[in-house]
Amino acid sequence: MTDALHTLDKPTLQAYLQQHIEGFGEILEIEKFPGGQSNPTYKLVTTGKTYVLRAKPPGTLLKSAHMVDREYRVMGALAESDVPVPEVYHLSENDSPIGTMFFIMEYVDGRIFWDPALPKSTNDERMAIFGEMNRVLAALHSVSPNAIGLMDYGKPGNYFARQTGRWIKQYKASETASIPSMNKLMAWLEANMVADDGDSSLVHGDFRLDNLIFHPTEPRIIAVLDWELSTLGHPLADLAYQCMQWRLPSFKGLRGLAGLDRVELGIPLEEEYVRQYCMRRGLQEIENWEFYLAFSMFRLAAIIQGVVARAEAGNASNPKAADLMRQAVPLIATMACDVVGELVE
Repeated sequence: MTDALHTLDKPTLQAYLQQHIEGFGEILEIEKFPGGQSNPTYKLVTTGKTYVLRAKPPGTLLKSAHMVDREYRVMGALAESDVPVPEVYHLSENDSPIGTMFFIMEYVDGRIFWDPALPKSTNDERMAIFGEMNRVLAALHSVSPNAIGLMDYGKPGNYFARQTGRWIKQYKASETASIPSMNKLMAWLEANMVADDGDSSLVHGDFRLDNLIFHPTEPRIIAVLDWELSTLGHPLADLAYQCMQWRLPSFKGLRGLAGLDRVELGIPLEEEYVRQYCMRRGLQEIENWEFYLAFSMFRLAAIIQGVVARAEAGNASNPKAADLMRQAVPLIATMACDVVGELVE
């Protein structure tokens, strides 16, 4: 199979994986998953079982981006926790037969919901699915990094200051045009930085509906995917990032719930979702919620800008999505400015 991103030579890949994974078998089929704007992901059907190959994209990459080795490590560490993750089998680094780092993990057969409105579900199912997301997010933030060997997985303290600085650098490194709302948002975040309150945990970094695999028939999460942005940090960053979906529109490549009658659909309101999370983790009222939301929107816009830049350089996993994403960056930034009361000229 030849792909615009990688040349996956079946005999070479098969020989390599048979050497590194016990009982790997013979590769019958290689299929690239259509999603995945960051790291190209492939389904490998073999005579024994089905695997997933997740790789770094080729070409010049932003520093600290596309960290598939971190994904491999964190999923391995969480294997015995209450957070459901796929089993991981092998990380290919310097000896990679496809030219970039990749890892092999279990193929989990279940349902992925791409639309948070869950149009094919009943009201009871929607409520149960959102409740399950809430439960698993709280379970993740309740895991002790020390207990699973991840105390060195990130730097302690000053999470939002460090992350804001990091994503400003990432954004500027991938900037293709000056966007006034992004400039305004970056300045506001730096001027209104919140101090960490000491609540540190393992954070996913991209916890949203379409990064979760649900049981084929039950509203139960059986695997959390896409751990590329995971680190040690502030759990409210994950919560606010997920709650963006309540505010984002459902157009221009985004999938949000804005404008929908969530009560009519059986989807909990943002306030109720946050309340459920706080109850599960024993938290009181959350202060600085608008900052957390604005930070999350900025980071999402910066991530999308990275996809746009890779598309223009010819390295995007799905180049056709770049045009819609290019329009999404100023839209999200303007929404974030509105959340914190900043006017964009």
